Amino acid sequence: MSSILLKNVRAFDKGLDRVCDILIEDGIIKRIDDCIVHECDKELDCTGLIAMPSLFDMHVHFRDPGLTYKEDIVTGCRAAAAGGFTGVACMPNTKPETDTPETIQYIKTKANGSGVKVYPVACITKGLKGEEMCDYELLKKAGAIAVSDDGRPVEDPSMLRNAMVSAYDAGLPVISHCEDLKIIDGGIINKGKISEKLMVKGMDRLSEDSITEREINTAAATGTRIHIAHVSTKGSIEIIRNAKKHGIRVTCETCPHYFTLTDELLLSKDADYRMNPPLREEEDRLAVIEGIKDGTVDCIVTDHAPHSKEEKADFYKAPNGIVGLETSLAATLNMLYHQCDVPLEKIVDMMSVKPREILGLPIERIQEGSPANICIADLEKEWTVEPEKFRSKGKNTAFKGMKLKGKPIATISEGILIYHCNEK
Repeated sequence: MSSILLKNVRAFDKGLDRVCDILIEDGIIKRIDDCIVHECDKELDCTGLIAMPSLFDMHVHFRDPGLTYKEDIVTGCRAAAAGGFTGVACMPNTKPETDTPETIQYIKTKANGSGVKVYPVACITKGLKGEEMCDYELLKKAGAIAVSDDGRPVEDPSMLRNAMVSAYDAGLPVISHCEDLKIIDGGIINKGKISEKLMVKGMDRLSEDSITEREINTAAATGTRIHIAHVSTKGSIEIIRNAKKHGIRVTCETCPHYFTLTDELLLSKDADYRMNPPLREEEDRLAVIEGIKDGTVDCIVTDHAPHSKEEKADFYKAPNGIVGLETSLAATLNMLYHQCDVPLEKIVDMMSVKPREILGLPIERIQEGSPANICIADLEKEWTVEPEKFRSKGKNTAFKGMKLKGKPIATISEGILIYHCNEK
């Protein structure tokens, strides 16, 4: 195994914040101390940089198997490494869908050697059709980490109830894509002033809010738990906040674009600003930030959803989704840490600790004896997002051309340097 010495780095974790050296040997953090002298395979001068536990994204789409012209597991893992991630959970809307042990094994095997652990999320219903539940015990045994029909809701409330109980009994979290398809009715952006100005069908907030409430009510009635994906509205934030106050077992996630951007960007008619749920209005953006600050929102994820340039060329017909792995930490630091005074400890909690807790995975730590899974970042680095430089096949980012403050510099996975951008 290789050895790495991080010199003059700010080691940061819960209960830890000091400038020191970190010695890594045989995949383990062997020593954290001042002025370590040790002959190593690699020595990195980390002056001005911070070392934090590596990140985990519990909501990505790697498009593999079946849609690899958009992304594949190898390129997705490269993008994750460049963003400071050593683990991701990938959603099941592949071709074929992730509803068999064979597909789960394919995903896990293809990720081997990447330095990024890929945990498959299996389907709630076979083929994502909402007609028949999958065998959750079988899928968990094969390696599924959770279940979801992400990309669409489970429309039948009875089916949802039975699935939540069965998944709970199998020890698999249920991740819900909260959207009422009848309310959406072909909408392509947020319903409001911008959709009216562009004269296009809008996606009403009620679509998200009503299903969020349905899922929470079902969790309460069955004594199970529910995780709400990609929260974007002020209404859903308030519903989740109230549910937590009443002891209902609900967790939720949001994405950097929902606390940074608004639907004003859609005036450009650029499909790179289209995703589902859509960019909302300023009051929603502020509500999401408040939900982060008061603990209503548990995790920050990307909903990394690559599409080809050709698919995104037509504003009206383009599929929803944007990439996010290579901008997630930067966008979060830029908005939450630098502009909204959200403590760095909370950001680490939301991007490293809580996602792993929700999925029942070991928590990464910067401490002697722990596996060396580390994200090294420059909190002050100012840079401009250039999609053509992404490791992902997808270049469809809503942050293109934006200046961000904060950047991942290197990623270490089990003691191996899997990404280094060679700049500070």
